[in-house]
Amino acid sequence: MAFLIVGGTTAFAQIPENPHVDMPIFLRDAQAAAAHRVDRVISQEKFLAMAAEKGTIVLDARSADKFAMLHVKGATSLPFTDFSEASLAKVLPDKNARILIYCNNNFDNAPIAMVGKAGGAALNLSTLVSLRTYGYTNVYELGGYIDVKQSKLPFAGTDVK
Repeated sequence: MAFLIVGGTTAFAQIPENPHVDMPIFLRDAQAAAAHRVDRVISQEKFLAMAAEKGTIVLDARSADKFAMLHVKGATSLPFTDFSEASLAKVLPDKNARILIYCNNNFDNAPIAMVGKAGGAALNLSTLVSLRTYGYTNVYELGGYIDVKQSKLPFAGTDVK
Protein backbone atom coordinates (compact mmCIF):
# COMPACT_ATOMS: atom_id res chain seq x y z
CA MET A 1 0.00 0.00 0.00
CA ALA A 2 1.36 3.42 -0.93
CA PHE A 3 0.57 6.71 0.71
CA LEU A 4 0.55 10.31 -0.35
CA ILE A 5 0.58 13.42 1.79
CA VAL A 6 -1.57 16.15 0.26
CA GLY A 7 -2.32 19.42 1.99
CA GLY A 8 -1.20 18.05 5.34
CA THR A 9 -3.37 14.94 5.17
CA THR A 10 -2.25 11.41 4.39
CA ALA A 11 -4.17 9.52 1.73
CA PHE A 12 -3.77 5.77 1.33
CA ALA A 13 -4.29 4.12 -2.03
CA GLN A 14 -3.80 0.77 -3.68
CA ILE A 15 -0.93 1.69 -5.98
CA PRO A 16 1.22 -1.07 -7.41
CA GLU A 17 4.63 -0.89 -5.76
CA ASN A 18 7.58 0.22 -7.88
CA PRO A 19 10.90 0.97 -6.17
CA HIS A 20 11.78 3.31 -9.07
CA VAL A 21 8.77 5.60 -8.63
CA ASP A 22 8.57 7.36 -5.27
CA MET A 23 6.03 10.16 -4.95
CA PRO A 24 6.89 11.04 -1.31
CA ILE A 25 10.55 11.56 -2.28
CA PHE A 26 9.52 13.62 -5.30
CA LEU A 27 7.29 15.82 -3.15
CA ARG A 28 10.06 16.20 -0.55
CA ASP A 29 12.54 17.18 -3.26
CA ALA A 30 10.05 19.55 -4.88
CA GLN A 31 9.51 21.31 -1.53
CA ALA A 32 13.28 21.61 -1.04
CA ALA A 33 13.63 22.98 -4.58
CA ALA A 34 10.91 25.55 -3.92
CA ALA A 35 12.76 26.80 -0.84
CA HIS A 36 16.06 26.81 -2.76
CA ARG A 37 14.50 28.73 -5.65
CA VAL A 38 13.45 31.74 -3.56
CA ASP A 39 16.76 33.57 -3.94
CA ARG A 40 18.03 31.77 -7.06
CA VAL A 41 15.75 33.22 -9.76
CA ILE A 42 17.88 35.84 -11.50
CA SER A 43 17.56 38.65 -14.04
CA GLN A 44 18.93 38.59 -17.59
CA GLU A 45 21.77 40.84 -16.51
CA LYS A 46 22.76 38.58 -13.62
CA PHE A 47 22.35 35.50 -15.84
CA LEU A 48 24.73 37.01 -18.43
CA ALA A 49 27.29 38.00 -15.81
CA MET A 50 27.23 34.59 -14.13
CA ALA A 51 27.33 32.74 -17.48
CA ALA A 52 30.53 34.60 -18.35
CA GLU A 53 32.30 33.36 -15.21
CA LYS A 54 34.67 30.43 -15.56
CA GLY A 55 33.20 27.09 -14.56
CA THR A 56 29.56 28.14 -14.98
CA ILE A 57 27.39 25.86 -17.12
CA VAL A 58 24.28 27.08 -18.90
CA LEU A 59 22.01 24.05 -19.21
CA ASP A 60 19.17 23.78 -21.71
CA ALA A 61 16.91 20.82 -20.89
CA ARG A 62 14.54 21.27 -23.84
CA SER A 63 14.38 18.69 -26.62
CA ALA A 64 17.34 18.43 -28.99
CA ASP A 65 15.28 19.66 -31.96
CA LYS A 66 14.08 22.77 -30.11
CA PHE A 67 17.63 23.41 -28.88
CA ALA A 68 18.91 23.20 -32.48
CA MET A 69 16.35 25.83 -33.52
CA LEU A 70 17.10 28.38 -30.81
CA HIS A 71 19.10 28.41 -27.59
CA VAL A 72 21.11 30.74 -25.43
CA LYS A 73 24.52 30.93 -27.06
CA GLY A 74 27.02 28.74 -25.24
CA ALA A 75 24.35 26.58 -23.59
CA THR A 76 24.83 22.85 -23.18
CA SER A 77 21.99 20.62 -24.33
CA LEU A 78 20.80 17.71 -22.21
CA PRO A 79 17.11 17.02 -22.84
CA PHE A 80 15.13 16.48 -19.65
CA THR A 81 13.92 13.14 -20.97
CA ASP A 82 17.55 11.99 -21.02
CA PHE A 83 18.32 12.92 -17.40
CA SER A 84 19.90 10.00 -15.56
CA GLU A 85 22.74 9.71 -13.11
CA ALA A 86 25.11 8.70 -15.95
CA SER A 87 24.04 11.36 -18.48
CA LEU A 88 24.16 14.13 -15.89
CA ALA A 89 27.60 12.99 -14.70
CA LYS A 90 28.86 13.09 -18.28
CA VAL A 91 27.54 16.60 -18.98
CA LEU A 92 27.87 17.96 -15.43
CA PRO A 93 30.78 16.08 -13.82
CA ASP A 94 31.16 18.55 -10.94
CA LYS A 95 28.06 18.50 -8.73
CA ASN A 96 29.23 21.75 -7.13
CA ALA A 97 29.55 23.66 -10.40
CA ARG A 98 27.26 26.62 -10.89
CA ILE A 99 24.45 25.68 -13.28
CA LEU A 100 22.17 28.22 -14.93
CA ILE A 101 18.86 27.00 -16.35
CA TYR A 102 16.13 28.46 -18.52
CA CYS A 103 13.11 27.09 -20.37
CA ASN A 104 10.47 27.79 -22.97
CA ASN A 105 8.38 29.72 -20.49
CA ASN A 106 11.06 32.39 -20.11
CA PHE A 107 10.61 33.56 -23.69
CA ASP A 108 8.03 35.23 -25.91
CA ASN A 109 8.03 35.62 -29.71
CA ALA A 110 9.56 32.22 -30.53
CA PRO A 111 6.38 30.12 -30.76
CA ILE A 112 7.98 27.09 -32.41
CA ALA A 113 11.40 26.90 -30.73
CA MET A 114 10.15 28.04 -27.31
CA VAL A 115 6.68 26.53 -27.03
CA GLY A 116 5.05 27.71 -23.81
CA LYS A 117 3.80 25.19 -21.29
CA ALA A 118 1.27 25.42 -18.47
CA GLY A 119 2.85 27.30 -15.55
CA GLY A 120 2.97 24.27 -13.28
CA ALA A 121 4.59 22.23 -16.06
CA ALA A 122 7.32 24.78 -16.81
CA LEU A 123 10.53 22.93 -17.59
CA ASN A 124 12.50 25.14 -15.17
CA LEU A 125 10.59 23.57 -12.29
CA SER A 126 11.08 19.95 -13.32
CA THR A 127 14.71 20.58 -14.19
CA LEU A 128 15.42 22.21 -10.84
CA VAL A 129 13.76 19.39 -8.87
CA SER A 130 15.60 16.71 -10.84
CA LEU A 131 18.98 18.41 -10.61
CA ARG A 132 18.60 18.71 -6.84
CA THR A 133 17.47 15.08 -6.60
CA TYR A 134 20.68 14.05 -8.36
CA GLY A 135 22.77 16.19 -5.99
CA TYR A 136 23.29 19.41 -8.00
CA THR A 137 22.49 22.25 -5.62
CA ASN A 138 24.31 25.25 -7.09
CA VAL A 139 21.52 25.95 -9.57
CA TYR A 140 20.17 29.34 -10.67
CA GLU A 141 17.14 29.99 -12.86
CA LEU A 142 16.55 32.73 -15.40
CA GLY A 143 13.64 34.84 -14.25
CA GLY A 144 11.15 36.92 -16.15
CA TYR A 145 9.26 36.66 -19.40
CA ILE A 146 11.53 37.95 -22.14
CA ASP A 147 10.82 38.88 -25.74
CA VAL A 148 13.53 37.02 -27.70
CA LYS A 149 13.65 39.91 -30.17
CA GLN A 150 14.53 42.35 -27.38
CA SER A 151 16.52 40.04 -25.13
CA LYS A 152 19.97 40.96 -23.88
CA LEU A 153 20.87 37.26 -24.07
CA PRO A 154 22.70 36.14 -27.21
CA PHE A 155 21.04 33.30 -29.11
CA ALA A 156 22.28 30.64 -31.50
CA GLY A 157 20.53 28.06 -33.67
CA THR A 158 18.86 27.70 -37.03
CA ASP A 159 16.09 30.20 -36.18
CA VAL A 160 18.48 33.05 -35.36
CA LYS A 161 18.02 35.80 -37.90
